[in-house]
Amino acid sequence: LKDWSATAVEISYAPGESTAAHRHPGITIAYVLEGEIRSKVGDDPEKTYATGQMFIETPNQLHAVSGNASNQAGPTLAILLAEKGKQLTTPA
Repeated sequence: LKDWSATAVEISYAPGESTAAHRHPGITIAYVLEGEIRSKVGDDPEKTYATGQMFIETPNQLHAVSGNASNQAGPTLAILLAEKGKQLTTPA
C-alpha cells in the first residue's frame, strides 16, 4: 500500500515480565524467537506461543495480555504494518 510502512521491532521480556494492554493502528504479526509468550488478542482466549510460533493482530484490536511465560528471556519479533505517520502503539 502506497501510504503504509512496515516496522520491525524486537520485543524482549525478562522472565515473568509483561506489558500493559495496548492497541496498534495497523496489522501486527508477531513471531516468537525464543521461549514462550502469553498473549490475549481481541475476543480470543489467552494462549501461550512457543519458539517458532506466530500470532496476528488486526487494526485497533485490544492486545490485553502480552508477557513472558517461560524462565528464560523471551524475545519476539513484531512486524507492524501501519499508515505512515500513525503512532505504532497506544495504551488501551
